Amino acid sequence: MPTPSRRDFLRAGLRSSSLIALAPMVPGFLARSARAARPEADARVLVVIQLDGGNDGINTVVPFEDDGYARHRDALRLPADRLIKIDDRLALHPSMRGAADLLESGRLAIVPGVGYPNPNRSHFESMAIWHSARLDPEDRTGQGWLGRAFDESGLDGSPSLLVGPGPSPTALIGRRASAASLERLDDYAPAPLVAGLGAAASPAPAPGDDLAAFVRRSTLDAYATADQLAELAREGDDARYPATGLADRLRTVARLLKAGHAARAYYATQPGYDTHAGQLPTHGRLLSELSGALKAFLDDLAAAGLAERVLVLCFSEFGRRVAENGSAGTDHGTAGPVLVAGPGVAAGVAGPSPSLEELEGGDLATAVDFRRVYATVLSGWMGLPAGAALGGEFEPLPLLGG
Repeated sequence: MPTPSRRDFLRAGLRSSSLIALAPMVPGFLARSARAARPEADARVLVVIQLDGGNDGINTVVPFEDDGYARHRDALRLPADRLIKIDDRLALHPSMRGAADLLESGRLAIVPGVGYPNPNRSHFESMAIWHSARLDPEDRTGQGWLGRAFDESGLDGSPSLLVGPGPSPTALIGRRASAASLERLDDYAPAPLVAGLGAAASPAPAPGDDLAAFVRRSTLDAYATADQLAELAREGDDARYPATGLADRLRTVARLLKAGHAARAYYATQPGYDTHAGQLPTHGRLLSELSGALKAFLDDLAAAGLAERVLVLCFSEFGRRVAENGSAGTDHGTAGPVLVAGPGVAAGVAGPSPSLEELEGGDLATAVDFRRVYATVLSGWMGLPAGAALGGEFEPLPLLGG
């Protein structure tokens, strides 16, 4: 007689026996996220990429025709003949070939000059503002814009997932909504599970014992999710991605989507944008990593027939100063570009580009409040209530509809 596999145990457990005795062994992430892990074939998904450290937006979306660009940047000025032209005023950094391909194929929208009133140059404070969508520190409760939106929509469990190291970001946390985290697919596929399942033969809860039935169901769902992740980790994946950390994270997101994991939001971070010195090579490498990973991810999803469901939002907590510093780098500034990618975007540049001739204290003036981007994503893409999540009504931008 063949030895039952873990999947066999799970199937048998879902039908007749109880695995409630194993509840203490279940990773908390799985117990919370299992309820959100049921496939919803048509649900739209948001993938947020946080560019950590303050991206130099002026050398990302380059205003090459602005006289201020040459005047403020000597060591860091990018040669015009190497830029990837968007139109007669703006261009992408030469390392952003992947992003340019997305733009040409109608899958990239760019919002220049995104920020907020009275900008704060502290990494911690500015990131807290972007995560919470609250300008006043007294108005923050440890909850974020996506977490609040999930709360308002009634989504239960963990409708979002951080892919990468570290704690779940505040943006995903709500009053009820929690966020799971996953660094690798095999993180939650514990080896002792098969042996543990062999001992799970306790009787089913008595009729009417709703609490026991809830725990049993959560436990079984958690094991089913663990089994799904373990199978994903074992399976091969022939999708082509660059060999970078961000690409690995986006590949994991793609594999989860292909497997039917139904989180509504995925979150990944790309560190390294705090470029105070020797900026040119570091910044070029970072933008190449971002650009290549983004294109590989969307191409992978397109091949799997899933790209239409997915929108990617790339942001940084602030841009850099307009003028370079004495170390061939840039210091903390204010507004910067936001990238929105996917087949559902209205491709191109959305909104005005800040002038490098009309500065505010040496910084770019904010052209677009970041909460307008959030309002667009929440209401226009995800179908979630934006007003309560953002603490007010903000006019959506013409970013969608492609």
